[in-house]
Amino acid sequence: MASTKLHTDKDRPVTDDSLEALRREVRAFAEARDWQQFHTPKNLAMALSVEAAELLEPFQWLTPEQSGMLDAERREQVQQEMADVLIYLVRLADVLGIDLAAAAAEKMRLNAAKYPVDKAKGNAAKYSKL
Repeated sequence: MASTKLHTDKDRPVTDDSLEALRREVRAFAEARDWQQFHTPKNLAMALSVEAAELLEPFQWLTPEQSGMLDAERREQVQQEMADVLIYLVRLADVLGIDLAAAAAEKMRLNAAKYPVDKAKGNAAKYSKL
């Protein structure tokens, strides 16, 4: 995988090299536990869906304003669930042989065509309604 900068957070760039390193780490973790037998695409997609649903729980019953100002405990819950989602997504991509960085870059290109700035800016409508 080439080292392509995906975006920059305040403190650290996220590159496809970091996704590759995570992919290797998650693969080694599964292999050390002999979990490959359970990591079918179907099972991983189901686990990913469960973890994504669990990401909703810390936000349940919060107002939109409250959801943007999480206390330390809720922020930690959100962080843990986001990590679970990412780990299962990376593992699923690995099992299916999908380059996540390349897939995301291509999807962003497609989204840019669907949602041109001049039509989509400040508008939450679906691309077919712009």
